[in-house]
Amino acid sequence: MTQPIRIAVLNFAHETVTFLPNDTTLADFVYQGSPARGEALLAWEPRSYMGGFVKVAREHAGVELVGLESPLWPKTGTGSGWITTEAYDHFLGRIIAELKAGGKWHGVYLALHGAMGVRGVPKPEADIARRVREVVGCDAFIAGTFDPHGNEDAEFLAAADMAFCVKYFPHYDARLQGERAARMLIRAIRGDYKPATATVKVPILTATVLQWTGASPWMDLVQRALTWEAREPDLYMNVFFGFPFADVPDVGMTVQAMSNGNPALAAKAADDVATWAWRRREALLKTATVHPISEGVKLAKEAVTRGAWPVVLADHSDRSGSATWILQQVIAQDLSDVLLATIADRTATEAVKAKGLKAGDAFDMEVGGRVDESAGEPVRLRGTIAGVAQAAGKFWVGVAFGRGNVVLLSEYLMQIMDPADLKGFNLDQFKVFAIKSRVHFRRGFDDSGFAKTILLVEPDQPFLGTVRLDALPYKNVDIKKFYPYGEVSFP
Repeated sequence: MTQPIRIAVLNFAHETVTFLPNDTTLADFVYQGSPARGEALLAWEPRSYMGGFVKVAREHAGVELVGLESPLWPKTGTGSGWITTEAYDHFLGRIIAELKAGGKWHGVYLALHGAMGVRGVPKPEADIARRVREVVGCDAFIAGTFDPHGNEDAEFLAAADMAFCVKYFPHYDARLQGERAARMLIRAIRGDYKPATATVKVPILTATVLQWTGASPWMDLVQRALTWEAREPDLYMNVFFGFPFADVPDVGMTVQAMSNGNPALAAKAADDVATWAWRRREALLKTATVHPISEGVKLAKEAVTRGAWPVVLADHSDRSGSATWILQQVIAQDLSDVLLATIADRTATEAVKAKGLKAGDAFDMEVGGRVDESAGEPVRLRGTIAGVAQAAGKFWVGVAFGRGNVVLLSEYLMQIMDPADLKGFNLDQFKVFAIKSRVHFRRGFDDSGFAKTILLVEPDQPFLGTVRLDALPYKNVDIKKFYPYGEVSFP
């Protein structure tokens, strides 16, 4: 091509826990900085998909990137349920209108997630790709980037040309996948790459806490895909682990392969990786020990006694962020020197804000719970305000209680992934860090060498984030069609 390449860039992403009672509304996507467009959108998350895409695209001469007005992640994070039809139609409608008004496009980059759940839209990412295709026509190329917890099938690639999915959990390679998307999109536009894809659904359903790629066999599954990429030039592999907490028709594991004009190679690679995953299906579901919370707190206490601290108590199950189960056991077992981050309670944080409380003031109110059964009952917390902060658009309240303990109250669910996220505290004063995270916490607490003991915990009951997925009230999914919940065959 000799004329300048024009690429539209948009973002629409959410990991929707459809079993939560609170919908994700239009207002949840609207806050300072969101929606974003132009350079503000292109500068968003420089260490993730968008940053990688923009960096590589701008290394090529004659490429113009146009950031379309896009919602960023909702302020509720992943602590909210179905996206309302109103919110979806509003934002996608504005994106499509801007795309129509923008003239001729050579390419479109879709920064997505893959586990978005929208009321009345069975497969939102595929729908976005179809709506975009209707505007840009068959001559433009469409590429998307995805989280490995996407629930995807062949429908996205029926409308789009390319998909690039993160391979690691924690998601260390998100920026790399953005870089790949830019490079291959530009190559396709210039006629140097002709995408040929293959998709295979694998009937395996696993809880996300089991999908840590730092240990086998998930590590081996990733390596299988990487080996294909290494030995076959211009071949790219996606392994969607799946997100079981979305009650959607394309839930579960998916393997995709993309080649340069060689559909037989793509099919061979996708079949191989899918078949490998099926052969190791039993091992894939036995990669983690999850303790009841009462047992986990007891084990944390024992670890502190023998000097094996810092200890991380990672509650993978708290999908609303409001659960009080760990706090209850910290109090009941008189565990000391604990930093519990966080309990989501907007009512409590708003009350602190309204009263103008500050560090040193007394604190006495119920916190947490309330949201649904899985959050437990509120806990009466008596202590002292340790600190109040407004950071990155979020309001935090620290409450000191018991013997050297602090609980952080946040407005919404927060996954603390790194000790560096806990600014303002002398971390040396704590021996136990109780956090609400599945696997992401390993980035800063495990892979960095910070923690000496790591304990995964969940409540006794199979609530929303359970590893016992057959306890979830699926309406759109027949769980018996997935291993290990039924008699399932796979070619």
